[in-house]
Amino acid sequence: MSTVRWGIVGTGEIAHAVAGDFQFVPEAELAAVASRTQDKADQFAARFAVPRAYGSYRELLEAPDIDVVYIATPHPMHRDIALAAIANGKSVLVEKAFTATQAGAKAVVDAARAGGVFCMEAMWTRFQPVVAAAREVVAWGRIGDVIAVQGDLYAQRDFEPGHRLFEKDLGGGAILDLGVYVVNFAQAFLGDVKAIDCMTRLYGTGVEKAASINLTHSAGGLSSLTCGFDGPGPGRMSVIGTKGWIEVEPRFHHPTKISIHRAGVLPRIIEARPMGRGYSHEIAEVTACIDEGLTESTIMPLQDTLEVMRVLETCLRQSGIYHHEAHVALA
Repeated sequence: MSTVRWGIVGTGEIAHAVAGDFQFVPEAELAAVASRTQDKADQFAARFAVPRAYGSYRELLEAPDIDVVYIATPHPMHRDIALAAIANGKSVLVEKAFTATQAGAKAVVDAARAGGVFCMEAMWTRFQPVVAAAREVVAWGRIGDVIAVQGDLYAQRDFEPGHRLFEKDLGGGAILDLGVYVVNFAQAFLGDVKAIDCMTRLYGTGVEKAASINLTHSAGGLSSLTCGFDGPGPGRMSVIGTKGWIEVEPRFHHPTKISIHRAGVLPRIIEARPMGRGYSHEIAEVTACIDEGLTESTIMPLQDTLEVMRVLETCLRQSGIYHHEAHVALA
């Protein structure tokens, strides 16, 4: 496998978390970082030994020796940066939620497909070793036909005015930040959705403290999901079949253990720790796909991203919340 050269756009918390996992993927070279200020880019580059630091997004997006761009900015900025990267022939790994709107997601996917470049949402959960094991358990028929998914993702945070999680203009709220995990998980095991019912609690800023999401899937499955910032929760997920169920132990979005339960049989435990903080597996997937000349991942295909964005936007609109994509100054 040849070396795939990566650039990161954005130097926030998630970029810091992901950058440390490149050391576990020898074929992926973290070659550049870009921020809106040179100082932030320089600090990030020094911390992670990144060779080049750019004080504008455009410089990285136009760099001829970057193969793939990881976009780690707030949700409303993803669309414009991804479109610019694709226009420059770069593959993209776009942080979740993929965009702030369904239309924004479609614009990015259409551009990537038209340009013949690789594109994927950074849903690291799908690539965790025990989640892959759960998919195998289902494929083998160990729990029969999957008929339901139940679970939560609460991440208690004190309200902080101006923080991206709580501000509408920054794509804040529980649905885009946490709901993307629970809906993506349910869609992965039950497929597309035909009916959506969402109830929320809101902050004074007009974004969600918490959401309860009930989905009816096209194949007949049901999912019952909750997420929120205003309280703690286990972060557990259950995949229920006609012959048993799988418990994905907390916290399900980066788990190390699942248990398989069947009537009359002792539970089977599968444990597997990720490499590093767990982002290494999605980095490895993107790197391998690009090396093989693929434009999509079979594990996290673009159609699944579009479906999840459709569900999330419907949930938001049922609560009277409308997000918008930001117009990003790249220079």
